[in-house]
Amino acid sequence: MDNSREQRLLRLSIGITLLVGVACVAVGVLMQSQAIAFDGFYSLVDVVLTAGSLAVSHLVTSEGSRRFQFGYWHLEPLVLVFNAAVLTVICSYGGFTALHGLMTGGHELAFGFGAAWAAVMGVASFAMALYVRRESKALGSVLLQLDAKGWFIGGAISLAVLVGFVLAAVIKGGPLDDWTRYIDSAVLLLLTLALLPLPLSSLWQALREVLQLAPDALDQRVRDVMESLVQERGYLEFTSYVAKIGRMRFIDIHILVESSRPLGDMGDVDEVRSEIARRIGSDIRVEWLTIVFTGRREWL
Repeated sequence: MDNSREQRLLRLSIGITLLVGVACVAVGVLMQSQAIAFDGFYSLVDVVLTAGSLAVSHLVTSEGSRRFQFGYWHLEPLVLVFNAAVLTVICSYGGFTALHGLMTGGHELAFGFGAAWAAVMGVASFAMALYVRRESKALGSVLLQLDAKGWFIGGAISLAVLVGFVLAAVIKGGPLDDWTRYIDSAVLLLLTLALLPLPLSSLWQALREVLQLAPDALDQRVRDVMESLVQERGYLEFTSYVAKIGRMRFIDIHILVESSRPLGDMGDVDEVRSEIARRIGSDIRVEWLTIVFTGRREWL
């Protein structure tokens, strides 16, 4: 991965998110709009979360230390768990705020200006979401992927606000005029209900890595490769253990051979290791691959 490019994109996202957040909070407070203020508050929190992602991006490219001898890969899913949990709390808080607004009679708004503001913010947020998402795929960055989700949520908030405010402007002054007081809170409630699954899905995926649940696809691939190789070379048995933590994959393979069987010199043993790595599709830059030969079953 081009980590310097990832970090530049995260810094760009932080700067733009900060501007959008401050502007939305100011406009939301002036208009007394819960939905617009929520959009801005969400953006400001996202600045802090993206800054944390940037710090982790710097750390995971370092060589580790005597205290963190395996490197800092474990910090990546941890920051994803934290970010997704915070976004979940924000969405939940927004839902409770919207319910309170509906139960207390709603409030009046200048819907025309609100719709125009939401349209501008929506275009900007979706443009950033598409750009960051494209870059996250090109770089294979989960940090950028989460940031793209954040921009998408912001764009969805603005779009929903736009639709709600346009609807309110249409019915204002007509027989349904009394309902316009509830539009802002109703839009916010629908938004939080629709957006809540996004951070929850990210939270679950990150928790899988924190808990070191074996990735099914990687586990099956390693097993298929080793079952074939054990049969070809006449080994007795093998065990394999896999985990994915951030952008690093950990693969641990133990091969049981007859204690009296000669394996050859070290070059021969390394050649077998290289073949296993090639069949798995291993990349030493993003994997911690350990292959051990033993003649004792208890070492499996």
